[in-house]
Amino acid sequence: MKKPGGAEKKKVRRSQSLQSNTDTPRFQKQAAPKDVFQVFAEKARDHKDLVSRWAVLQETRVEYFRGKDFVSFVRNHLELKDILESDRSLEAEDIANILLKKNLLVRCDRVVKTVRPGKKKLSTFPAHLEIYHDQVFSENDAFFAWTFVKRRPLWQTLLSFCWPVLTLAICLFPVYPHQVKLLILYSCAGLLLLILCVLLLRGLVFGALWILLGKRFWLFPNILAEEATLKELFQFWPQKDEGERPKWTARLFYAIAGVVLISLLRHHAPDEAARARYQKRVSNIIDDVLEWSPSLALSGMIEKQPVVNITEPNDNVTDNKSSDEKLFSSGDLDDETIPNEEVDEVTENTEDSDHPQNI
Repeated sequence: MKKPGGAEKKKVRRSQSLQSNTDTPRFQKQAAPKDVFQVFAEKARDHKDLVSRWAVLQETRVEYFRGKDFVSFVRNHLELKDILESDRSLEAEDIANILLKKNLLVRCDRVVKTVRPGKKKLSTFPAHLEIYHDQVFSENDAFFAWTFVKRRPLWQTLLSFCWPVLTLAICLFPVYPHQVKLLILYSCAGLLLLILCVLLLRGLVFGALWILLGKRFWLFPNILAEEATLKELFQFWPQKDEGERPKWTARLFYAIAGVVLISLLRHHAPDEAARARYQKRVSNIIDDVLEWSPSLALSGMIEKQPVVNITEPNDNVTDNKSSDEKLFSSGDLDDETIPNEEVDEVTENTEDSDHPQNI
């Protein structure tokens, strides 16, 4: 007969194992919730409406903003305050003070506090900063730098791995096939020509409309902006001009200056012969780059090596003398190899040496 105690023990063990399995999630360490102010700081830093610049703070490059810009940013984007949950009712000054206490921000001050010669006021965004002694938020001429490292997107990480490959590809350009060299050359030249044409066109349009109508009109207004996004960079139509209308005297002055400059350029323009010489020189340089190959370089190095005469160690002095006489015999040298000036000097020296004997 089977003992009934064994079945009871098995049931007890199974119940204990099931109970232990149900109790383990209670004792597992839960992930600590992320600080809401850290999330708010990351969102505010990545937002394009918060005007920020880069500067040097104690030999470290940091991104910073002005106090009044932060206040206006928080007031215009109240939806970001929902990230703070229970602290969403705080004002911008209180939020900034909490960020300072959590070391997410640091208050800075400009290094140069005097107006430079030729300037009427201090720069709006200085290039050099120092840590301010009082770490309290203020709107009046106060700067605040982010202390945490900005999270890099995935495409930037992938792009950082592509830079070494691109550098190696540029260094290996001389060994590319000829067709690939031509493709790269014409592509780069076409891109450079397109950029120059766009800049020239927008400058001509701006100058003509400014002189004739007194209006500021820039095609592609953000094409030279450093902080513009990719969408803003290719914005074709400019925004409405809100500046003051220029005076007619200034417009007349720049019109006369433009006419004088164009006339000077036409007068001092190179002629056709000079243009042809410059074009030939540039084409020769380009041909040298495109037609270079390792085989030609090696053949040129071999041709430039000096020829060494190998002599046997058991040669006598008479053999050396005879070989020297054979090498430097007058019959082997052509008259064309001796310069005319050296021949004249030799004849004059012989004539001078013959005069005393005749006397």
